[in-house]
Amino acid sequence: MPGVHVNASNIKAKILMKRKIAILGAGMMGSALAFPAAENGHDVRIIGTCLDDEIIDGYIKTHKHEKFCRPFPDNVSYHYFRDWKKAIEGVDFIIGGVSSFGVDWFLEEILKKLDPSIPVLSVTKGLRGLPDGTLISYPGYWESELAKVGIHREICAIGGPCTSYELVSMDPSEVGFCGRDQKALKMMKEAMQRPYYHISLTDDVIGLESAVALKNAYAMAVTLAVGLNIRWHGEDEPQHYNSQAGTFTQAVRETHALMQMQGGTFESEAIGLGDLYVTIFSGRTRRCGVLMGKGLNYDEVTEALAGITLESLVITRVMGIAVRKKAELGLLDLKNFPLLMHIVEILDKGMADADLPWEAFTFENFR
Repeated sequence: MPGVHVNASNIKAKILMKRKIAILGAGMMGSALAFPAAENGHDVRIIGTCLDDEIIDGYIKTHKHEKFCRPFPDNVSYHYFRDWKKAIEGVDFIIGGVSSFGVDWFLEEILKKLDPSIPVLSVTKGLRGLPDGTLISYPGYWESELAKVGIHREICAIGGPCTSYELVSMDPSEVGFCGRDQKALKMMKEAMQRPYYHISLTDDVIGLESAVALKNAYAMAVTLAVGLNIRWHGEDEPQHYNSQAGTFTQAVRETHALMQMQGGTFESEAIGLGDLYVTIFSGRTRRCGVLMGKGLNYDEVTEALAGITLESLVITRVMGIAVRKKAELGLLDLKNFPLLMHIVEILDKGMADADLPWEAFTFENFR
């Protein structure tokens, strides 16, 4: 082609860099990541967990996820969990696609049995709380538990505003890969980046993982305002944005305070706020917040959303316990977290009256 210089050595290098990537967990995000990886020419294997046999059956039959707009590329294969050890033979890295409810399962059934030399990139969102109120990331939890049995492993993770179905439809997405193994991170970025999938790299694991976990509680809090509007004015009333903006502003304040507590960087906080934005407008967490705003209590929300994995409810409770413990130790003031604690009260006490503590969001700041 005119104006295009073709370098044979570059073409050869690209061929030599073809990789084998296993995705363990056939959930929506894990499955969505098969697209950028496969479109880069890599051999991609989606391996179901012990609960995913029916999903794998469907993939083998239709070559498509029912909620995705297009089928998987031809270089994606599907494997049952019983065959996972054979399916990961020769892989360059594994993407862990389990939900937060599968954290301990992934530790016991995969990480403790996996060759420590195989890099792992996790998409699981959430935090674990320690008795003193410290919040640790899932990679941190896995690494510490593995160290107890003599296994040294550094686990990388993905965070950022990226819904699975929009990734599949090639909507431009900005995410972060975090970890302390720079070589592994750069290899994973090279394998996964696409013209629509843009990846920043950071060693701020606790910061990025905290930011994308915190967003779950605050997205639910902001969408309470949507449900309140429906309760007060009816389903046909146009959305009111003043109330949503007021809760969003408070969510940003509290997120910043918690990120400082976690020692995270501004860059990680920014990615988390982007994740907050996308979560407010879509998905399970939005539905939880809207239902609570409309007046449903915790039990009624879980009944209404039966069969849907509600990770945001778990993460919010973990955060609430940690913040209360920190307050007991005099390390923070609960008055600075009225929005978070309001959501926690709804979850803990089944409060049906979800109106927000608006005046607690105000302040006086004179210079």
